[in-house]
Amino acid sequence: MRLISSVLLVAFGLLVMVEPAIAAEGAAMAEHAGWAAIIGMAVAAVGGAVSQSKAISVALESIARNPGAAGQMFLPWLLALVFIESLVIYALVIALKLVGLI
Repeated sequence: MRLISSVLLVAFGLLVMVEPAIAAEGAAMAEHAGWAAIIGMAVAAVGGAVSQSKAISVALESIARNPGAAGQMFLPWLLALVFIESLVIYALVIALKLVGLI
């Protein structure tokens, strides 16, 4: 948990440093929008990876405690992973939009 807090703190610090670049106008904004998109995508990927690993860990732990419930847990677990991954894909689309590729 301490590692996650440290990573989020560093990511927040980077986003705060990039904020003035986003507020700039004209060519300066186009120049720095790529970095903002990259940092935002990195934060989304880290958040998605952490939440997916936590979901998988909890699901496997509960299956280990009650193997008979594995069939009932599969669909909700799979849907949770799909929803988590869809948020990362939305972040990718927004990052590509910021860069101007979409």
